[in-house]
Amino acid sequence: MIKTDMLIIGAGPTGLFAVFEAGLLKMKCHLIDALPQPGGQCSEIYPKKPIYDIPGFPEVLAGDLVDNLMEQIKPFEPGFTLGERAETIDKQEDGSFIVTTSKGTKHHAPVVVIAGGLGSFEPRKPPIPCIKDFEDKGVAYIIRDPEVYRDRKVVIAGGGDSALDWSIFLSNIASEVSLVHRRKDFRGALDSVEKVEELSKIGKINLITDAEVVDLQGKDELDAVVIRHKDEARGEEIKEVDDFIPLFGLSPKLGPIGDWGLEIEKNAIKVDNTYDYQTNIPGVYAIGDVNTYKGKLKLILCGFHEAAIMCQSAYQLINPDKKYVMKYTTVSGVSGFDGSKKEAKREVVKSIN
Repeated sequence: MIKTDMLIIGAGPTGLFAVFEAGLLKMKCHLIDALPQPGGQCSEIYPKKPIYDIPGFPEVLAGDLVDNLMEQIKPFEPGFTLGERAETIDKQEDGSFIVTTSKGTKHHAPVVVIAGGLGSFEPRKPPIPCIKDFEDKGVAYIIRDPEVYRDRKVVIAGGGDSALDWSIFLSNIASEVSLVHRRKDFRGALDSVEKVEELSKIGKINLITDAEVVDLQGKDELDAVVIRHKDEARGEEIKEVDDFIPLFGLSPKLGPIGDWGLEIEKNAIKVDNTYDYQTNIPGVYAIGDVNTYKGKLKLILCGFHEAAIMCQSAYQLINPDKKYVMKYTTVSGVSGFDGSKKEAKREVVKSIN
């Protein structure tokens, strides 16, 4: 059984930063995540996409943000159980918890922090009967590495931000990019729509509206897509492609956590207050996109804030007889569990007699 001070379910940016804040308070952390690597959505869904609202970073790739967070928490030596989903939670007589994963790994901790983002994700697939036959053989629902599509013919389907942004991004990588949308109006940001229209005019993106992909063709791998136009005069056309990427969004699901007796509101975990982000189960906290409360904003920077506040409460719960006096890292420095020490250089003041 794995024992730790704080068990964090979800190794996305919020969960990772919670390790740092807990480390400052001398609390050891262990993280559980169903994905095979840390980083959550930033690693799994859009590692190469830039993020613009992280304080101090005018622009940072999602994957680079995760790398920086991993470097930041390295001195605190967190443990990881990856590729396993948290399935059950059992409260012990002493108030602590045992969390068991989908592979039977047991974790014991006095505090459990749910930082599972929006939960587990399942792609919304278009109603194409044979689409499963081509998954990983030319069909993908998530773009993890854009370089995979270099010099290839790509068809993207969808009308939201993801479809627009990836069409723009891949227009400089793929040999041909086609964007298929069943309407003429898009649901994405105006500047992205305008950019796609500009790239369409100069031949960088083949924009196909009032149409949808209705069938796929190929023997061992995808060779072509069948596009049906609303204009009956145009009918259907067969387009040769190497890759088909339907980007119709992801369906978030809480999964087994939804059966833990937590108060759920609109597929999110309701926290009692913003004083400590504790749930209706004492000792279980929820931070980041997975929680909800009045005025909630689903932003990474808000998750960072919630992690810092939560750790203060968790420290008092674990150490009821200790009084913690917060010191700024610029004053106290950062002492890692690995023996490392980061602190500002102190000026030597020479006294004059």
